[in-house]
Amino acid sequence: MMHLAETLNFSGRKVVAAWASVPFPALRGYSLPDTLCAYQQDVPWKLLSSCREQKVSCCFAQSVVLRGICKERKQPTSPLHACESTEQILQHYLHTVFPGAYSTSHVLEQPCNTLPPYPQFFSPLLTRQGFLLDKPPRYSSAAVESIPVLAALQSSPVLHTLLYSLYKDLQKLNTRRWASFFSAGVEQDDFQEALQELRTLSQCYETGSEADESEDEADSD
Repeated sequence: MMHLAETLNFSGRKVVAAWASVPFPALRGYSLPDTLCAYQQDVPWKLLSSCREQKVSCCFAQSVVLRGICKERKQPTSPLHACESTEQILQHYLHTVFPGAYSTSHVLEQPCNTLPPYPQFFSPLLTRQGFLLDKPPRYSSAAVESIPVLAALQSSPVLHTLLYSLYKDLQKLNTRRWASFFSAGVEQDDFQEALQELRTLSQCYETGSEADESEDEADSD
């Protein structure tokens, strides 16, 4: 994980955000291009890291893994449908939604098994294979046995808010009240230096208006 994070970061960045879709929202009988075409304005996965999620899709680099979805052969109706493999479909989608970002993608045919003791917290709209139904079944279905899953790590502007908020919270601490902390060998100067490094790291994830806002806050400080 550490080496993957290093691969996705450059220009002074060190942190990545985690995203996931459990299960991946694919309707039963629909192909991967059909599913992705429905998410042109918003990606079909949610932020797991404790950052404020942004509506605008933007990232610097990412690694995405999709498992449990295969490409179905249908008459091409979009550039996604014209792709020859599932890997090409996912890669084309990432380049479309995140233009200019460095994106790597991997596709695995095997879904994630959800047999006991995996908790059955799934919606009744899911089939045994984890695909979505158009409407609830007339009878309660059996336990979900497997699900398609998408997971992603992103070097993304969403991390600016997280890191800068952490910097502001630490800046408010009255270090004189934490004598035991500094008695462990940490010097006040080292603490202040680490604090400034955290602020600098947060600035590495700024884009556009965020940079202007940070400059205004720096002036007020």
